[in-house]
Amino acid sequence: MTSSIGWSTADKISVRGLDLPNEILGHMNLGDLAFLQLTGRKATPEESKVFNAIVITLVEHGITPSAIAARMTYMGAPESLQAAVAAGLCGLGTVFVGSMEGASKMLYEALPHDKLGTGVDLDALAVETVAGFRDRKAIVPGLGHPVHKPVDPRTPRLFEIAAQNGKSGEYVALMQKIQTEAEARSGKMLPINATGAIGAICCEFGFPWKIVRGFGVMARAIGLVGHILEESENPISYDIWQRVEEEILETSGPGAG
Repeated sequence: MTSSIGWSTADKISVRGLDLPNEILGHMNLGDLAFLQLTGRKATPEESKVFNAIVITLVEHGITPSAIAARMTYMGAPESLQAAVAAGLCGLGTVFVGSMEGASKMLYEALPHDKLGTGVDLDALAVETVAGFRDRKAIVPGLGHPVHKPVDPRTPRLFEIAAQNGKSGEYVALMQKIQTEAEARSGKMLPINATGAIGAICCEFGFPWKIVRGFGVMARAIGLVGHILEESENPISYDIWQRVEEEILETSGPGAG
């Protein structure tokens, strides 16, 4: 069995064919190393800017369910920081962070790589895609946000960075047309959220849709470590637990109702 990702001897450590101490340390930032690890090659300066923007966007989202899960787990097992991070990462799915996987899959299914540059009617694809989701009574991934309306402030900036660095093509355009069609058909405000933008940009890179959620996993791990450090210094988990207990007693305990 072999792996082309990394190996080491007594005096050498190699990552994707590069010498870790002399060719990576001091030469790459964390995002560039992640790109190397995933693709097997160095990012161009333009790719570096876009990829780093993607992963930085995904690091922190406030007191979301994943952060709460990490903090609560740490409260119960402070000796196991890694378990607390893992608990938070388990909540990355179709609602939080993982929706960029769904957006990428949707775009690839609508517009396969071999159809790029062939003059495909993107407006027609958008109509067909939205109709398919509506027929299945399914949510179009990458659209809508409970807080950020009418625009998710991260989205235009991500699209701007992508455009400035050669990563804004037919997939980004299709995502924008899908949003327009979805809003017209539903009568609702459905901004492209950050994960929708990231899903489209990941398609511009050509990343397989099945790995796209992984970018959120590795980025959010950084954010969760920050939450756990804050929890250790300024805990809120005990208060959350107690408030839940109090509300349960108020609504279903002795004398309730």
